[in-house]
This record gives sequence, C-alpha cells and structure tokens, in this order.
Amino acid sequence: MDPEQLLRTAADRLDALAARTTPGDWRTGGLLATRPEVVAHSPGGSTEHVAEARAGTGAWIATLSPALAAPLAGWLRAAATHEPIDPAAEAFARALLARLPPPGGSSPRSRHRWSPGVTG
Repeated sequence: MDPEQLLRTAADRLDALAARTTPGDWRTGGLLATRPEVVAHSPGGSTEHVAEARAGTGAWIATLSPALAAPLAGWLRAAATHEPIDPAAEAFARALLARLPPPGGSSPRSRHRWSPGVTG
C-alpha cells in the first residue's frame, strides 16, 4: 500500500471507530484518583458514563492506547518542520494540548466531577 493510501485508510478506520463509539468530549473525574470516572459529555449537554457503553468504548480505548504516543509525537515533530504548518496537524495538537495534563500535574479536565444524577 502506498503511503498516501496508508494515511487515508488509517484516517478512515479511525473515523469509523469514532462513529460507533459513545460520542462527546470524554472527561475524567470522580472521587478516587486511582480509579477515575470517565464521562462522555455531548454537545447537547447530556452525559453518559463510558462504562454504560463499554462495547463501543473498549475498541476506542484499545485503539488509542499508549502505544500510539510515539508515532503521533513523531508525526507532530515532523509536521512542525514543514512550512506552512499543516492545519490538520495544528488542530490535532491544539485539541491534544487541551486534554493532556501539564507536566507533573493532573488532567485539566479532572476538576470536572461526574454526578450520578447527570447521565443520559
């Protein structure tokens, strides 16, 4: 498979996985730091605990495991060396930085607490 087709195929499969997964902006919270709650927040304001949608979220979590950190970081570093910067790489980096914890700190989203009465 040529490199261009490889990139397109990976992007298509990632889109397909996202389409069958609990949608929304996933945020961590909860009372136990060792077992954070993960809640999907939809644009309409509803929420769903991802454990309630385990069938779809399991594949998503496994797909975006820590094993992808090195290739994604490599892609971002490579994209940073090309002018002009690829807008998709910039958008990805901005979204990633909004969700990554600061060095030595906790997740910026972890301060949002899930409440059992707020699902659905």
